[in-house]
Amino acid sequence: MISREQNELMTRIGPGSPAGKLLRNYWQPIALVDELGGPRPVRPVTVLGENYVLFRNANNQYGLLDRNCPHRGADLAYGRWEDGKLRCVFHGWLFDVEGKCLETPAEPQGSRLCDHIRQRSYPVVERSGILFAWLGAGEPSAFPHFDCFTAPSAYTFAFKGYWDCNWLQALEVGIDPAHASFLHRYFEDEDPAASYGKQFRGTPLDSDLPISKVLREFDRPEISVARTDYGMRLVTLRRIDDKVSHGRATHILFPQAFVIPMNAEMTITQWHVPVDDHGCYWYSIFTSFTTPVDRKTMREQRLKTYPAPDYKPIYNRSNQWGFDAAEQRKATYTGMGFDINIHDQFACESPGRIADRTRENLGSSDKGIVLYRRLLVDAIQKTAKGEKTMMMLDDDAARAFTGPAAIDGIGPTGRWDEYWQEADAARRQRAPWAAKAA
Repeated sequence: MISREQNELMTRIGPGSPAGKLLRNYWQPIALVDELGGPRPVRPVTVLGENYVLFRNANNQYGLLDRNCPHRGADLAYGRWEDGKLRCVFHGWLFDVEGKCLETPAEPQGSRLCDHIRQRSYPVVERSGILFAWLGAGEPSAFPHFDCFTAPSAYTFAFKGYWDCNWLQALEVGIDPAHASFLHRYFEDEDPAASYGKQFRGTPLDSDLPISKVLREFDRPEISVARTDYGMRLVTLRRIDDKVSHGRATHILFPQAFVIPMNAEMTITQWHVPVDDHGCYWYSIFTSFTTPVDRKTMREQRLKTYPAPDYKPIYNRSNQWGFDAAEQRKATYTGMGFDINIHDQFACESPGRIADRTRENLGSSDKGIVLYRRLLVDAIQKTAKGEKTMMMLDDDAARAFTGPAAIDGIGPTGRWDEYWQEADAARRQRAPWAAKAA
């Protein structure tokens, strides 16, 4: 149980808030590259409680500007895209991707007003199908050499979805490994051959036992957590018998991402990015260690639940997350369909847009959540003092952060810690692009 003041400290992310200052010291996902396609590559973006306009120029460079025109405050997201520049429709002021004002056509001939105008702009970089922005002060941090960033583009796929809740309760689903045995429980096991692109529907490494059966029948996992240089590692073991145990090695990438195994040969790296205090987007990069990703199949699967252009879910509070009592009796534990994103969405949204953590009663299975909150509060306090926090990297430090090894497999009981590292090494040998994991 935590105090109301602590809950406010961790969850509020608007301008000037302690947690908001921390998150602005890290690259934030702001859009999918796919969203800037078409004849008008201009998108409004709201992130960390502030409004921006994102656009692409003719050289495929991206600009992120404060959204209100510096003249009279009109919304630049409705501006005209002209050869990669953005023109305000109110008085015709023209801006490039760096925020430089190029024209003020309503002014007298020879006016030098535009020479003195510059709209605030923010660095934007593309990584594995996602556009990341640096919204803080100072020199941007370097990107770590994690698998999701170093894999060739054909081996990655990016997607996103909106959840109507605070970013922290969304992130905390990823550091709660016990919930999979209940929230994602299915009463029948799917043919693994039909499970491509679906989490918890295939088979673990070194096994033909369906993962859904393992989760259903072994619902008291042994969970261990450890601090790392990049955040935190969780290992979750489900003892099948004296010979073998099912385990998952997952990781928290500070401050707001995690990497988890999707199946035996693919991982998911996911960020939870605040739109404001009451809503967030998750951004995922799926990384394959074997064959190129079937992007068409992956995209079509997810668009059914999170349709473009806003990627807001078809199920939500207003329609009870698709709940069906008959299905709950016969097919799924939740009665909310077979898409685990909706299961997680229910778990995140149903406590309210900002969960009241003063009423929690945490157990031993919540040790990952407890440790992460300590890391978060410590970093918030360091930021307030002007101190550097973890994962604020220079180029040399960034090269040292590889992997991490997110594994789902069935290995020897009693030596699973060695097994998952061996399994990761073997998987990397089958993927020539993969660096040795940390």
